[in-house]
Amino acid sequence: MKGALCVLARLNHRFFLFPLFIVIKIYMAWMILFETGPSARILLTEIPAILITYCIVEYFVKKHKIAWYLAVDLIITILFFSLVIYYKHFGVIATYHVLTQAKQVGAVQKSIFSVIEPQYFLFFLDIVVIGFFAFFRKKQPRVWKPISFKIVTSVACFSLLLCAISVIPNRGSFNENVKASKMGILNYEMYNLLSQKKEEIISADLITQPAIDALKNKITAEQPALQGAAEGKNLIIIQMESLQNFLIGMNIDGKEVTPNLNKLAQSNYYFPKFYQQIGQGNTSDAEFMINTSYYVPPDGPATQVYGKKNLPSLPKLLEEQGYTTMNFHTNEVGFWNRDDLYKAIGFDTYYDKQFFKDEDAFFYGSSDEVLYRKTAEELANYQSKGTPFYAHIISMSSHNPFTIPEEKYKMTLPERYEGTFVGDYIRAENYADYSLGLFIDDLKARGIWENSVVVVYGDHRGLPLFSLKADDKALMQEALGHEYAEKELINIPLIIAADGVTSPKVQTQLGGQVDVLPTVANLLGVSLTDYMHFGQDLLNQTSYNLLPQRYYLPTGSFVNSEELFMSGSGFDDGNYYTLAGNAHDHQSATEDEFNRALKLLQLSDSYVSQLPDRLEED
Repeated sequence: MKGALCVLARLNHRFFLFPLFIVIKIYMAWMILFETGPSARILLTEIPAILITYCIVEYFVKKHKIAWYLAVDLIITILFFSLVIYYKHFGVIATYHVLTQAKQVGAVQKSIFSVIEPQYFLFFLDIVVIGFFAFFRKKQPRVWKPISFKIVTSVACFSLLLCAISVIPNRGSFNENVKASKMGILNYEMYNLLSQKKEEIISADLITQPAIDALKNKITAEQPALQGAAEGKNLIIIQMESLQNFLIGMNIDGKEVTPNLNKLAQSNYYFPKFYQQIGQGNTSDAEFMINTSYYVPPDGPATQVYGKKNLPSLPKLLEEQGYTTMNFHTNEVGFWNRDDLYKAIGFDTYYDKQFFKDEDAFFYGSSDEVLYRKTAEELANYQSKGTPFYAHIISMSSHNPFTIPEEKYKMTLPERYEGTFVGDYIRAENYADYSLGLFIDDLKARGIWENSVVVVYGDHRGLPLFSLKADDKALMQEALGHEYAEKELINIPLIIAADGVTSPKVQTQLGGQVDVLPTVANLLGVSLTDYMHFGQDLLNQTSYNLLPQRYYLPTGSFVNSEELFMSGSGFDDGNYYTLAGNAHDHQSATEDEFNRALKLLQLSDSYVSQLPDRLEED
């Protein structure tokens, strides 16, 4: 080992040895983070950033330089390790904004740990080896020679120039992954940290409902169908964890995966072309959009960015109609700052882990069976008071990593599904469906069902493309009849059931999570004349819709009635995915829609950011 270290010393010591180790890690990270994998380009984008960092150490640190070199190595290593883990879980290259959510990691550690592969710990190998020989060997070969100040200065200046060449031309790229690959990961992270660019805020007096409707090409019906058809009924909205649309009607060797959802979809209004629009807040973002009809913020979860606002909302609209409003969630209300969200949108009360007491708990709270049983009991109490209620119910038992307890298994899977991520997902969703069936039966037995509008939808994707192994992809290919792609990833179901109102019908119009509020408002006869909203009533505006996407798809991506468009550096180098079949041929997405989608996001950001803060006592 002494001889090997001396050879490295002749290659000119720490100043080149440590960057070499980091370059190896960068190659490892690129193989995971980018479809194209590493190329010679990273020598021009990544190495300069590394050299600048070590030039700073050489210039300012006079003693214990090896400790500082190792410290820098460790920080960069932790960054790359974190980026890889976050990408494998969420499919997004994280920035410093995500670090503000570090306190949430403990609550979802099972999900995080589920994507960690043993080989990822190779990122830390050089630190362990060098640290051992640098600090624990009694006799160490002196291999670290002084380095010329002129060399340090020259290297720093040249590296800074190369970094600028990588960063400046790529600042305008819409696709965050493309931007990171062209800038280099370290440059991209530093650019996001230091960039002071803020989105232009549009004046509140320029944000009008007609302006929003024009961008969406929305034509309001003079006599809306089913307006007030469910007036006075209770509203029960059920948000199902990780529920994707391909599960509806899916059979595994002749066995239904979601028999209760299938029955519900076959007997009522079923919207198969319904899509998630969440951001960094995931489940809590879905809660935000359903209750406000606004888009999620560009950075950070809506609960944190908008949690202090006095938000117009569905609960407030219904309270004006005499409704009591409440939320049921088996996790702690502080998770994702949902306590702030519930105050901002004005729920009368909420029920969280304290109410459910972790009874029959797994993953992040009580089982769905407990959630629905205790919720039904509470709803019966509210119904007995003779006034209508709105209950928003959040299921959690089908949360990633989907490894539910064996005693909760409700279906036997074929051997080929055992021990796979896809198999665990299907089994968890089958249990969630089973629990939902018990809830529906309970509501009917208590006389609540026939007096309620019940809305069921998925909060977000469950099977991320970036986490699937070869056997999982093969199982998805078998189940779908084609390759699993982004269009299935963001496709979630929506079902609306109301006795005496809905009938068996597959609603083929396009919809997204911002559309739920105006749709149920129409059914309940609630006027939105003075309510700014970015969704549309899916029972009336059926010919066209435009769904801007954010965070989990590149900025500038959108879904129209025929295809999913995913932006590249801009519009011209984007990709198209038809919603029907498996074709990738371009059909209808236009640059005008691209620009309108971006404008809609800007209008929503501007409108919500200019809303007044709620009073502290609220």
